Amino acid sequence: MEQDVESPAIIRQPKLPKQAREDLPKQLAEVHRVKKIQRYVQKDGKCNVHHGNVRETYRYLTDIFTTLVDLKWRFNLFIFVLVYTVTWLFFGFMWWLIAYLRGDLDHLADDKWTPCVNNLNGFVSAFLFSIETETTIGYGYRVITDKCPEGILLLLIQSVLGSIVNAFMVGCMFVKISQPKKRAETLVFSTNAVISMRDGRLCLMFRVGDLRNSHIVEASIRAKLIKSKQTKEGEFIPLNQTDMNVGYNTGDDRLFLVSPLIICHEINEISPFWDISQAHLSKEELEIVVILEGMVEATGMTCQARSSYVSSEIKWGYRFTPVLTLEDGFYEVDYNSFHDIYETNTPPYSAKELADIANRNRLPLTWSLGSKLSQQGLPESEQEGQETKTELEGQTQSQQTERNGDIANAESESKV
Repeated sequence: MEQDVESPAIIRQPKLPKQAREDLPKQLAEVHRVKKIQRYVQKDGKCNVHHGNVRETYRYLTDIFTTLVDLKWRFNLFIFVLVYTVTWLFFGFMWWLIAYLRGDLDHLADDKWTPCVNNLNGFVSAFLFSIETETTIGYGYRVITDKCPEGILLLLIQSVLGSIVNAFMVGCMFVKISQPKKRAETLVFSTNAVISMRDGRLCLMFRVGDLRNSHIVEASIRAKLIKSKQTKEGEFIPLNQTDMNVGYNTGDDRLFLVSPLIICHEINEISPFWDISQAHLSKEELEIVVILEGMVEATGMTCQARSSYVSSEIKWGYRFTPVLTLEDGFYEVDYNSFHDIYETNTPPYSAKELADIANRNRLPLTWSLGSKLSQQGLPESEQEGQETKTELEGQTQSQQTERNGDIANAESESKV
Protein backbone atom coordinates (compact mmCIF):
# COMPACT_ATOMS: atom_id res chain seq x y z
CA MET A 1 0.00 0.00 0.00
CA GLU A 2 1.48 3.30 -1.05
CA GLN A 3 1.51 6.19 1.33
CA ASP A 4 1.58 9.83 0.37
CA VAL A 5 4.71 11.51 1.65
CA GLU A 6 4.36 15.22 2.28
CA SER A 7 7.29 17.16 1.01
CA PRO A 8 8.45 20.10 3.16
CA ALA A 9 7.00 23.36 1.97
CA ILE A 10 9.49 25.84 0.61
CA ILE A 11 8.58 29.42 1.33
CA ARG A 12 10.28 31.85 -0.97
CA GLN A 13 10.75 35.43 0.01
CA PRO A 14 9.25 37.87 -2.44
CA LYS A 15 11.88 39.33 -4.67
CA LEU A 16 12.19 43.08 -4.44
CA PRO A 17 12.20 45.14 -7.60
CA LYS A 18 15.57 46.17 -8.92
CA GLN A 19 15.04 49.84 -8.08
CA ALA A 20 14.07 48.96 -4.49
CA ARG A 21 17.15 46.74 -4.09
CA GLU A 22 19.38 49.59 -5.29
CA ASP A 23 17.73 52.21 -3.08
CA LEU A 24 17.76 50.09 0.11
CA PRO A 25 21.50 50.52 0.91
CA LYS A 26 21.19 54.25 0.27
CA GLN A 27 18.24 54.53 2.64
CA LEU A 28 20.07 52.58 5.33
CA ALA A 29 23.10 54.78 4.87
CA GLU A 30 20.95 57.90 5.20
CA VAL A 31 19.40 56.57 8.42
CA HIS A 32 22.86 55.85 9.82
CA ARG A 33 24.03 59.28 8.76
CA VAL A 34 21.11 60.95 10.50
CA LYS A 35 21.79 59.14 13.77
CA LYS A 36 25.49 60.00 13.71
CA ILE A 37 26.23 63.24 15.55
CA GLN A 38 28.84 65.47 13.98
CA ARG A 39 31.39 66.50 16.58
CA TYR A 40 32.42 70.09 17.08
CA VAL A 41 35.59 69.05 18.94
CA GLN A 42 37.20 65.63 18.51
CA LYS A 43 38.06 63.44 21.48
CA ASP A 44 41.75 64.32 21.06
CA GLY A 45 40.95 68.04 21.26
CA LYS A 46 41.16 68.95 17.57
CA CYS A 47 38.45 71.35 16.43
CA ASN A 48 36.40 69.89 13.60
CA VAL A 49 36.00 73.21 11.79
CA HIS A 50 37.42 74.05 8.36
CA HIS A 51 37.65 77.63 7.11
CA GLY A 52 36.49 77.94 3.53
CA ASN A 53 36.14 80.79 1.01
CA VAL A 54 38.70 82.97 2.81
CA ARG A 55 39.35 85.72 0.28
CA GLU A 56 41.55 87.98 2.40
CA THR A 57 44.52 85.62 2.32
CA TYR A 58 46.94 88.55 2.60
CA ARG A 59 46.17 88.64 6.32
CA TYR A 60 48.18 85.44 6.73
CA LEU A 61 51.23 87.18 5.25
CA THR A 62 50.93 90.16 7.58
CA ASP A 63 51.58 87.74 10.44
CA ILE A 64 54.13 85.58 8.65
CA PHE A 65 55.79 84.38 11.86
CA THR A 66 52.60 82.85 13.27
CA THR A 67 51.78 81.44 9.84
CA LEU A 68 55.11 79.62 9.72
CA VAL A 69 54.72 78.33 13.26
CA ASP A 70 51.22 76.98 12.51
CA LEU A 71 52.41 75.08 9.43
CA LYS A 72 52.95 71.35 9.56
CA TRP A 73 56.44 70.10 10.22
CA ARG A 74 57.12 68.94 6.65
CA PHE A 75 56.26 72.37 5.24
CA ASN A 76 58.16 74.13 7.99
CA LEU A 77 61.33 72.15 7.32
CA PHE A 78 60.94 72.67 3.58
CA ILE A 79 60.68 76.45 4.02
CA PHE A 80 63.62 76.39 6.45
CA VAL A 81 65.89 74.70 3.91
CA LEU A 82 64.52 76.73 1.02
CA VAL A 83 65.15 80.12 2.66
CA TYR A 84 68.79 79.33 3.45
CA THR A 85 69.42 77.81 0.03
CA VAL A 86 67.91 80.79 -1.79
CA THR A 87 69.93 83.32 0.21
CA TRP A 88 73.16 81.40 -0.36
CA LEU A 89 72.48 81.10 -4.08
CA PHE A 90 71.51 84.77 -4.39
CA PHE A 91 74.61 86.12 -2.68
CA GLY A 92 76.75 83.53 -4.44
CA PHE A 93 75.47 84.90 -7.74
CA MET A 94 76.22 88.46 -6.57
CA TRP A 95 79.84 87.51 -5.70
CA TRP A 96 80.22 85.83 -9.08
CA LEU A 97 78.71 88.88 -10.83
CA ILE A 98 81.17 91.24 -9.15
CA ALA A 99 84.09 89.01 -10.15
CA TYR A 100 82.77 88.80 -13.71
CA LEU A 101 82.24 92.57 -14.09
CA ARG A 102 85.65 93.40 -12.62
CA GLY A 103 87.37 90.93 -14.92
CA ASP A 104 88.70 88.73 -12.13
CA LEU A 105 87.70 85.60 -14.05
CA ASP A 106 89.89 86.69 -16.99
CA HIS A 107 93.02 87.15 -14.84
CA LEU A 108 93.05 83.93 -12.90
CA ALA A 109 96.67 83.15 -13.86
CA ASP A 110 97.91 86.73 -13.47
CA ASP A 111 99.78 87.04 -10.17
CA LYS A 112 99.94 90.81 -10.42
CA TRP A 113 96.13 91.15 -10.62
CA THR A 114 94.35 91.91 -7.35
CA PRO A 115 90.90 90.28 -7.47
CA CYS A 116 87.91 91.17 -5.30
CA VAL A 117 87.97 87.74 -3.70
CA ASN A 118 91.07 85.60 -3.74
CA ASN A 119 90.75 82.09 -5.20
CA LEU A 120 87.29 82.75 -6.66
CA ASN A 121 87.38 81.12 -10.09
CA GLY A 122 83.70 80.42 -10.90
CA PHE A 123 80.15 80.22 -9.72
CA VAL A 124 80.75 77.16 -7.53
CA SER A 125 83.55 78.86 -5.63
CA ALA A 126 81.39 82.01 -5.34
CA PHE A 127 78.57 79.89 -3.89
CA LEU A 128 80.93 78.32 -1.35
CA PHE A 129 82.27 81.75 -0.41
CA SER A 130 78.66 82.92 0.12
CA ILE A 131 78.03 80.02 2.52
CA GLU A 132 81.24 80.72 4.43
CA THR A 133 80.36 84.41 4.74
CA GLU A 134 76.77 83.97 5.91
CA THR A 135 77.52 81.14 8.34
CA THR A 136 80.77 82.83 9.53
CA ILE A 137 82.74 79.62 8.92
CA GLY A 138 85.84 81.31 7.48
CA TYR A 139 88.06 78.51 6.15
CA GLY A 140 90.69 81.09 5.13
CA TYR A 141 91.19 79.97 1.52
CA ARG A 142 88.83 82.47 -0.14
CA VAL A 143 89.06 85.95 1.38
CA ILE A 144 87.97 89.41 0.28
CA THR A 145 90.62 92.03 -0.49
CA ASP A 146 90.70 95.72 0.38
CA LYS A 147 90.81 96.77 -3.29
CA CYS A 148 87.11 95.99 -3.86
CA PRO A 149 84.70 98.55 -2.30
CA GLU A 150 81.64 96.95 -3.93
CA GLY A 151 82.67 93.63 -2.38
CA ILE A 152 82.97 95.22 1.05
CA LEU A 153 79.50 96.71 0.70
CA LEU A 154 78.08 93.33 -0.37
CA LEU A 155 79.81 91.69 2.60
CA LEU A 156 78.09 94.09 5.00
CA ILE A 157 74.68 93.51 3.40
CA GLN A 158 75.04 89.74 3.48
CA SER A 159 76.18 89.75 7.10
CA VAL A 160 73.21 91.84 8.24
CA LEU A 161 70.62 89.98 6.17
CA GLY A 162 72.13 86.65 7.18
CA SER A 163 71.75 87.56 10.85
CA ILE A 164 68.10 88.53 10.27
CA VAL A 165 67.40 85.26 8.43
CA ASN A 166 69.08 83.27 11.19
CA ALA A 167 67.13 85.04 13.93
CA PHE A 168 63.83 84.61 12.09
CA MET A 169 64.19 80.98 11.07
CA VAL A 170 65.88 79.75 14.25
CA GLY A 171 63.31 81.61 16.34
CA CYS A 172 60.50 80.06 14.32
CA MET A 173 61.93 76.57 14.80
CA PHE A 174 62.50 77.15 18.51
CA VAL A 175 58.91 78.30 19.09
CA LYS A 176 57.55 75.38 17.11
CA ILE A 177 59.68 72.87 19.03
CA SER A 178 58.79 74.35 22.41
CA GLN A 179 55.06 74.52 21.76
CA PRO A 180 53.20 72.84 24.64
CA LYS A 181 50.85 70.93 22.32
CA LYS A 182 52.60 67.67 23.10
CA ARG A 183 52.33 68.43 26.81
CA ALA A 184 48.57 68.24 26.37
CA GLU A 185 48.94 64.62 25.23
CA THR A 186 49.63 63.62 28.85
CA LEU A 187 46.50 65.39 30.13
CA VAL A 188 43.74 62.78 29.89
CA PHE A 189 39.97 62.95 30.11
CA SER A 190 37.62 60.11 30.91
CA THR A 191 36.04 58.39 27.93
CA ASN A 192 32.53 58.96 29.27
CA ALA A 193 30.76 61.51 31.41
CA VAL A 194 28.26 60.29 33.99
CA ILE A 195 25.09 61.60 35.64
CA SER A 196 24.21 60.45 39.16
CA MET A 197 23.18 61.74 42.56
CA ARG A 198 25.74 63.47 44.78
CA ASP A 199 24.75 64.95 48.15
CA GLY A 200 21.09 64.66 47.21
CA ARG A 201 21.48 66.57 43.95
CA LEU A 202 21.65 65.40 40.37
CA CYS A 203 25.15 66.06 38.98
CA LEU A 204 27.02 65.62 35.70
CA MET A 205 30.61 64.49 36.23
CA PHE A 206 33.75 63.68 34.24
CA ARG A 207 37.32 62.88 35.29
CA VAL A 208 40.64 64.51 34.38
CA GLY A 209 44.19 63.41 35.13
CA ASP A 210 47.85 64.24 34.48
CA LEU A 211 50.21 61.42 33.55
CA ARG A 212 53.41 63.37 34.22
CA ASN A 213 55.14 63.98 37.52
CA SER A 214 55.75 67.63 36.59
CA HIS A 215 52.56 69.45 37.42
CA ILE A 216 50.38 71.94 35.59
CA VAL A 217 50.56 75.27 37.45
CA GLU A 218 47.40 77.37 37.89
CA ALA A 219 45.26 74.70 36.27
CA SER A 220 41.63 75.62 35.60
CA ILE A 221 38.75 73.77 33.97
CA ARG A 222 35.85 75.04 31.87
CA ALA A 223 32.91 73.34 30.20
CA LYS A 224 30.58 74.50 27.43
CA LEU A 225 27.42 73.00 26.01
CA ILE A 226 27.31 73.05 22.20
CA LYS A 227 23.73 72.82 21.02
CA SER A 228 21.74 74.54 18.30
CA LYS A 229 18.79 76.59 19.48
CA GLN A 230 15.95 78.70 18.16
CA THR A 231 15.00 81.97 19.81
CA LYS A 232 11.49 83.11 20.60
CA GLU A 233 11.64 85.37 17.55
CA GLY A 234 12.37 82.41 15.29
CA GLU A 235 16.10 83.01 14.82
CA PHE A 236 18.09 79.80 14.46
CA ILE A 237 21.50 79.83 16.17
CA PRO A 238 23.64 76.86 15.08
CA LEU A 239 26.10 75.42 17.60
CA ASN A 240 25.16 77.84 20.35
CA GLN A 241 27.67 77.85 23.22
CA THR A 242 26.36 77.84 26.79
CA ASP A 243 28.60 77.98 29.84
CA MET A 244 28.31 75.15 32.37
CA ASN A 245 29.21 75.99 35.94
CA VAL A 246 31.88 73.58 37.19
CA GLY A 247 32.67 75.46 40.37
CA TYR A 248 33.33 79.01 39.25
CA ASN A 249 31.46 80.49 42.20
CA THR A 250 33.12 78.26 44.80
CA GLY A 251 36.60 78.08 43.27
CA ASP A 252 36.34 74.39 42.46
CA ASP A 253 37.25 75.14 38.84
CA ARG A 254 40.85 75.89 39.95
CA LEU A 255 42.55 72.53 40.22
CA PHE A 256 45.52 71.10 42.08
CA LEU A 257 46.04 68.36 39.53
CA VAL A 258 48.37 66.01 41.37
CA SER A 259 46.03 63.03 41.15
CA PRO A 260 42.94 62.42 38.97
CA LEU A 261 40.01 64.62 39.90
CA ILE A 262 36.28 64.27 39.23
CA ILE A 263 34.82 67.53 37.93
CA CYS A 264 31.22 68.03 38.99
CA HIS A 265 28.51 70.16 37.40
CA GLU A 266 25.46 70.53 39.63
CA ILE A 267 22.24 70.41 37.63
CA ASN A 268 20.16 73.23 39.08
CA GLU A 269 17.77 75.90 37.80
CA ILE A 270 20.46 77.70 35.76
CA SER A 271 21.92 74.50 34.30
CA PRO A 272 21.14 73.66 30.66
CA PHE A 273 20.37 70.10 31.84
CA TRP A 274 17.64 71.27 34.24
CA ASP A 275 14.75 69.72 32.31
CA ILE A 276 16.58 66.82 30.63
CA SER A 277 15.67 63.34 31.84
CA GLN A 278 17.22 59.98 31.05
CA ALA A 279 14.76 59.29 28.24
CA HIS A 280 15.18 62.80 26.88
CA LEU A 281 18.99 62.64 26.94
CA SER A 282 19.21 59.84 24.37
CA LYS A 283 17.21 61.95 21.91
CA GLU A 284 19.20 65.14 22.37
CA GLU A 285 21.82 66.28 19.84
CA LEU A 286 24.28 68.05 22.08
CA GLU A 287 27.98 68.09 22.86
CA ILE A 288 29.87 69.08 25.98
CA VAL A 289 33.30 70.59 25.33
CA VAL A 290 35.68 70.57 28.30
CA ILE A 291 38.82 72.75 28.35
CA LEU A 292 41.71 72.34 30.77
CA GLU A 293 44.24 75.18 30.89
CA GLY A 294 47.39 75.82 32.86
CA MET A 295 51.09 76.64 32.70
CA VAL A 296 53.73 74.00 32.12
CA GLU A 297 55.94 73.85 35.18
CA ALA A 298 59.13 73.22 33.20
CA THR A 299 58.76 76.01 30.60
CA GLY A 300 56.16 78.40 31.99
CA MET A 301 54.20 78.33 28.72
CA THR A 302 50.42 78.10 28.68
CA CYS A 303 49.03 74.68 27.81
CA GLN A 304 45.47 73.81 26.83
CA ALA A 305 43.90 70.36 26.55
CA ARG A 306 40.42 69.78 25.13
CA SER A 307 37.94 66.95 24.80
CA SER A 308 34.21 66.52 24.25
CA TYR A 309 31.28 64.29 25.13
CA VAL A 310 28.26 63.73 22.88
CA SER A 311 24.92 62.54 24.23
CA SER A 312 25.78 58.86 23.62
CA GLU A 313 28.90 59.25 25.80
CA ILE A 314 26.97 60.62 28.79
CA LYS A 315 25.99 57.63 30.94
CA TRP A 316 22.97 58.10 33.18
CA GLY A 317 23.07 56.33 36.55
CA TYR A 318 26.82 55.64 36.75
CA ARG A 319 29.77 56.70 38.88
CA PHE A 320 33.53 56.58 38.42
CA THR A 321 35.56 53.78 39.94
CA PRO A 322 38.04 55.06 42.57
CA VAL A 323 41.65 55.01 41.36
CA LEU A 324 43.51 56.37 44.40
CA THR A 325 44.75 53.93 47.04
CA LEU A 326 46.87 54.40 50.14
CA GLU A 327 50.10 52.41 50.12
CA ASP A 328 52.97 52.25 52.61
CA GLY A 329 53.93 55.91 52.89
CA PHE A 330 52.47 57.19 49.61
CA TYR A 331 49.35 57.31 47.46
CA GLU A 332 49.16 55.25 44.29
CA VAL A 333 47.02 56.03 41.24
CA ASP A 334 45.78 53.11 39.17
CA TYR A 335 45.33 54.50 35.67
CA ASN A 336 44.03 51.14 34.44
CA SER A 337 40.74 52.03 36.13
CA PHE A 338 40.77 55.67 35.06
CA HIS A 339 37.94 55.25 32.53
CA ASP A 340 36.00 52.59 34.47
CA ILE A 341 32.48 53.35 35.71
CA TYR A 342 29.94 51.35 37.70
CA GLU A 343 26.17 51.53 37.83
CA THR A 344 24.42 53.18 40.77
CA ASN A 345 20.82 53.77 41.78
CA THR A 346 19.75 57.02 40.11
CA PRO A 347 16.20 58.19 39.39
CA PRO A 348 15.50 58.57 35.65
CA TYR A 349 13.76 61.92 36.15
CA SER A 350 15.14 65.32 35.31
CA ALA A 351 16.35 67.65 38.04
CA LYS A 352 13.26 69.79 37.53
CA GLU A 353 10.97 66.80 38.06
CA LEU A 354 12.91 65.75 41.15
CA ALA A 355 12.57 69.27 42.57
CA ASP A 356 8.80 69.20 41.97
CA ILE A 357 8.52 65.83 43.72
CA ALA A 358 10.54 67.11 46.68
CA ASN A 359 8.35 70.21 46.94
CA ARG A 360 5.20 68.11 46.97
CA ASN A 361 6.60 65.88 49.70
CA ARG A 362 7.36 68.89 51.91
CA LEU A 363 3.69 70.11 51.85
CA PRO A 364 1.37 69.35 54.90
CA LEU A 365 -0.74 66.19 54.76
CA THR A 366 -4.10 68.03 55.22
CA TRP A 367 -5.03 71.18 53.45
CA SER A 368 -7.80 73.52 54.44
CA LEU A 369 -10.27 74.59 51.84
CA GLY A 370 -8.97 78.11 52.08
CA SER A 371 -5.38 77.04 51.20
CA LYS A 372 -6.67 75.12 48.21
CA LEU A 373 -8.65 78.08 46.99
CA SER A 374 -5.77 80.45 47.56
CA GLN A 375 -3.58 78.30 45.29
CA GLN A 376 -6.31 78.58 42.65
CA GLY A 377 -6.07 82.36 42.82
CA LEU A 378 -9.50 83.19 44.40
CA PRO A 379 -9.85 86.43 46.42
CA GLU A 380 -9.86 86.20 50.19
CA SER A 381 -13.51 87.38 50.44
CA GLU A 382 -14.62 84.65 48.05
CA GLN A 383 -12.53 82.13 49.99
CA GLU A 384 -14.26 83.13 53.27
CA GLY A 385 -17.67 82.96 51.60
CA GLN A 386 -16.91 79.52 50.23
CA GLU A 387 -15.75 78.33 53.67
CA THR A 388 -18.91 79.73 55.37
CA LYS A 389 -21.14 78.18 52.73
CA THR A 390 -19.45 74.84 53.15
CA GLU A 391 -19.84 74.97 56.95
CA LEU A 392 -23.55 75.88 56.67
CA GLU A 393 -24.14 73.09 54.21
CA GLY A 394 -22.47 70.67 56.58
CA GLN A 395 -24.57 71.81 59.56
CA THR A 396 -27.80 71.64 57.52
CA GLN A 397 -26.97 68.16 56.34
CA SER A 398 -26.27 66.96 59.90
CA GLN A 399 -29.52 68.48 61.18
CA GLN A 400 -31.46 66.86 58.35
CA THR A 401 -29.91 63.53 59.22
CA GLU A 402 -30.85 63.86 62.89
CA ARG A 403 -34.45 64.85 61.96
CA ASN A 404 -34.77 61.89 59.64
CA GLY A 405 -33.58 59.64 62.46
CA ASP A 406 -36.14 61.04 64.94
CA ILE A 407 -39.00 60.55 62.45
CA ALA A 408 -37.94 56.99 61.82
CA ASN A 409 -37.89 56.25 65.58
CA ALA A 410 -41.35 57.81 66.06
CA GLU A 411 -42.83 55.69 63.26
CA SER A 412 -41.41 52.51 64.72
CA GLU A 413 -42.87 53.28 68.19
CA SER A 414 -46.33 54.00 66.74
CA LYS A 415 -46.36 50.66 64.95
CA VAL A 416 -45.58 48.86 68.16
